[in-house]
Amino acid sequence: MLAFDVKHSRKNTRSVKWDSLQAIFQTEDVLPMWVADMDFQAPQAVNDALKNRIEHGIYGYTVIDDNVKNAVIQWQQNRNNWNISSDWLSFSPGVVTSLHLAVKAFTKPGDNVLIQTPVYPPFYQVIESQGCHIVKNPLVREGDRFTIDFDDLEAKFKAGVKAFILCSPHNPVGRVWTKDELTRMAQLCLQYDVLIISDEIHADLVYSGNHHTPIASISKEISNQTITCMSPTKTFNLAGLQVSYIITENPALRSKIDAELTRVGLNSLNTMGNIALEAAYTRGEAWLEELLQTLNENYQYVVDTLHRHAPALRVIQAEGTYLVWIDCSALGLEAEALKQFMIEKAKVGLNAGIAYGEDGAQYMRMNIACPKETVAEGVQRIVDALQSHPV
Repeated sequence: MLAFDVKHSRKNTRSVKWDSLQAIFQTEDVLPMWVADMDFQAPQAVNDALKNRIEHGIYGYTVIDDNVKNAVIQWQQNRNNWNISSDWLSFSPGVVTSLHLAVKAFTKPGDNVLIQTPVYPPFYQVIESQGCHIVKNPLVREGDRFTIDFDDLEAKFKAGVKAFILCSPHNPVGRVWTKDELTRMAQLCLQYDVLIISDEIHADLVYSGNHHTPIASISKEISNQTITCMSPTKTFNLAGLQVSYIITENPALRSKIDAELTRVGLNSLNTMGNIALEAAYTRGEAWLEELLQTLNENYQYVVDTLHRHAPALRVIQAEGTYLVWIDCSALGLEAEALKQFMIEKAKVGLNAGIAYGEDGAQYMRMNIACPKETVAEGVQRIVDALQSHPV
């Protein structure tokens, strides 16, 4: 049996995904396919490195040395053809932390910060927590794919925007932006002096036929206007180890980011996150390739099964991430009723699309980073619910 076919019990492990069902869904009787972590074990190379460190048994202050930095540099070069320097790197516990600190460093209360909706819920919180105004550039649905409204984007920039939080690849709509799309967005940012804060945590999770381009890699001019937030946590299922990094070529921008990290004492990594990052990036690539094949198979299963047995539900074309965005508008349910249908009738714990913005109200987000057996069970529960409780 392949490693990605094995079902591992995560109950009673303090798992947010599995042990918070009552708090999130008000019932224990749902199959959790929501929050974005995987039900797969991390690469054996990571687990072996952590075990070796545990056997040492001393967990004092840890240095982020050249081996760790070089692992990041080589990973970006090999996966994204992006040549970065070690002095561009800053480290933080997580991408959301980095986003908070970036907005804090480069805006003041009352500034406008743009996002492309529907989008990852913390983007809203990051902006509002700093007293800034949210400006929305809604993505445009074209068939089963989302695109960018560039005329609207330029109009919003022209009206005055301080920073743009880019989600690339995009969560939840699954777009892997093309180099042309990224270049066009970046050129507008340069034209209207808008800082790019790019969340690229899903950069490695890209399906065959698509290619992730870090927006800062397009040109030096764009790089000097960009702060890129990345992490191995989504790629290798390491979220609980709290490890991420920021890539900033522009020394003036980087010094402000570093000052914010230092001010709140978040400019280092914990011992285990440090070790896991190096092990994953130096010895985890074969594991990742097998993961991507598994995710592609799971995605195709969801698409094919719902198309055959629940045609009212339309799956948005995914180019990346392991998050499936499902259009449920044909059911004719309001957002809360749709959410309750999935919980009470289908008994599947999904993310309600309304959490990603008003334009997500008729959608649900499904996490397919789990064994095929789990995916099949979740999809079948939805199919059965629609057949037993037509709406």
